[in-house]
Amino acid sequence: MSLSASYKKWDKLELSDDSDIEGHPNVDKKSLIRWKQRDIHEKRELRKHTIIQLKAEIACNSVLLPRIIDIANTLADPAPPVPPTVYFNSYVERLEKNPSRDCPPGNNPDKTEQTYDGMLLALLRKVGDDARVKVKEANTIESERDEKVAKNLASGMAEHVTKLKETIDNDTAKLAAEEKEQKKHITSEDLHDGFESKYVPPPPEPKPIPHAKFDQGKENTKTTTTEYEILNPKAVATPTPVDKDEDEDEEDETLPDLTPSLEAFSKIPVRAYEKSFEFIQSHRDVIVPGASDALLVAAFRAQSAGKHKYAKQCVHQSLLLQYCEKLGKDGVRVFFRKMVSGDPRAENVFVSDMEGTYRHLVERVNVSLKEQAEASGKEQIQLVPENPEQSISFNVPDGPPPENLVLEGPQTEGLDVEEVRKALQFRWDVFEGFPPDLQDALKQGTLEAVNTVLGDMDVATAESIVKQLDMAGILSFAEGGIRDETDKAKAEKAAAATASSTAA
Repeated sequence: MSLSASYKKWDKLELSDDSDIEGHPNVDKKSLIRWKQRDIHEKRELRKHTIIQLKAEIACNSVLLPRIIDIANTLADPAPPVPPTVYFNSYVERLEKNPSRDCPPGNNPDKTEQTYDGMLLALLRKVGDDARVKVKEANTIESERDEKVAKNLASGMAEHVTKLKETIDNDTAKLAAEEKEQKKHITSEDLHDGFESKYVPPPPEPKPIPHAKFDQGKENTKTTTTEYEILNPKAVATPTPVDKDEDEDEEDETLPDLTPSLEAFSKIPVRAYEKSFEFIQSHRDVIVPGASDALLVAAFRAQSAGKHKYAKQCVHQSLLLQYCEKLGKDGVRVFFRKMVSGDPRAENVFVSDMEGTYRHLVERVNVSLKEQAEASGKEQIQLVPENPEQSISFNVPDGPPPENLVLEGPQTEGLDVEEVRKALQFRWDVFEGFPPDLQDALKQGTLEAVNTVLGDMDVATAESIVKQLDMAGILSFAEGGIRDETDKAKAEKAAAATASSTAA
């Protein structure tokens, strides 16, 4: 039995340098080959464009055909709910006033003629005009005109339904013929990768958490040394050992932060061991050096911010990673096998450790918050009288000086009205420039209210405001009657008093 090879697949190759090409004796073969190649590519591009155009026309006509059939059936209804002419005119009016923006792919929806409603509107206008022209040419009497128009509309729409169906059928046949012709030849677009074997390297090991502090371990290395016998050992100076602790003290104190995977891992509920195990299996970057420390840092910050539930979850997940690491190379599988199976001894030990660690964290957070509260005291500018008999008052202006300013009362002789006006305007401008809370405190007229506002400001801002109060005349007895109660001022006064007593 003989086997014959089939070479039919090579028949689909279209070569531009075919040896069977027939040419003119006065034209060189290279030019004929280039012309043949250009002709092949031009026909191929024309065929592709024709296929795309036919597909677009079939899709567009398939959308319009059901709508045209519906209109034709309504106009041909022997017992319509409304007169056919009324229905037709209202349909046209709706398309004119409220057209839809739906259009075929590639068309501009802003242009009405490129939308489906615009195309249908053009068809209805043509059918309506043709129907009226036929009635007018037939010299139909007025009483029968609407009936004749309705019949012409129905027949016109039915005729367009038939034409559109024939157009779709013809385009479908042309499309099939073009696609069949396209598949006769093999082109570069038909080439694709078949089965291909490639080496896929394993994913790299995840990097440790940035800024995490963990033991690198000491390498046990063996070194070979050569000793020389010295006649006078005392003459050789013994090298001074270098203290490595000095370099270790200069460590970066930046705390480790959570990576996106660790942040998602920290949000798993407490004692949801199955979810934690599934998350670790799909995220290798969770079990890396420094991950447990980063979770403890996140727990401390969350507890400080009042997020107690989230802080406990972070502690739980941190200890979970620590236990997996302590159980050895296969620690993850061993730990979760005991926890998921509900081993009471293992779970009690882990939960007890977790609760104790969380209590210790809460204590540390409370101590830290207390220390921060004690250290948060800052220098303040306060208005204090020199002695209890003195009092501080505030001359708060009610508004800018009036246009007709009149000076009355004692000690007003010799005063220039314009100078007084400038002083009053300056006082009002300074008052208007103060913050709203300080303006309210000055209007109250109490020293406690003003000191409360000054205490919330930094020292430089408060000093500037006190100077402005003094310059504008709002603060009475500002010169020599106010005592600076900042720590810096107290220290200067104490140094001055010590110096004076020493001099005495």
